[in-house]
Amino acid sequence: MDLGAFEAIAEAAAREDVRLEFISGKIGVKPVPDGDHGQIIAWLQRICMQQRPDLWLFPEQGLKVQTYCNGDARPDGSLAPAEYFAGQGEWADASGVLGVVEVTSYDHDTDRRDRVEKPRAYAETGIPVYLLIDRDAGAVTIHSEPDNGRYASVVSLAYGHTVDLPGLGITLDTDVLKNYTR
Repeated sequence: MDLGAFEAIAEAAAREDVRLEFISGKIGVKPVPDGDHGQIIAWLQRICMQQRPDLWLFPEQGLKVQTYCNGDARPDGSLAPAEYFAGQGEWADASGVLGVVEVTSYDHDTDRRDRVEKPRAYAETGIPVYLLIDRDAGAVTIHSEPDNGRYASVVSLAYGHTVDLPGLGITLDTDVLKNYTR
């Protein structure tokens, strides 16, 4: 399937409870976030503004991903310079994105989507940092150093640890995440 066909299907199938993505030539369904999911993104936005006021964490910004295969992803958050996405439209160029964030949802597709397909797509695109907040595992996983379609560094730590996002000058005290996990 090509990107144009995906965009036509996504527009026709727009529903309030799911969002569609197109990764590795396949349509994926992403559930609409719950309240705890939204609270985690709000927490991250506040930290980013405090520690890096030159950057913004943009929620749900569509990104063109993957260098060898057309694809679109809608990360839960994209960290970029404050005006980076101005004028780019729904699916933006990812070359200026410094990091992306995904927060797992409690659905059957989370493992494949957030732990397998998205790290590959983000690494192939050259996004320097992928932060996965894994509510199923009670852990954060920091992917960094994209190299040849994968992240060379992958570090997972249970909630409660202090985490530095490589090259971004952002430090997270992940203890608060215990409040937003079932």
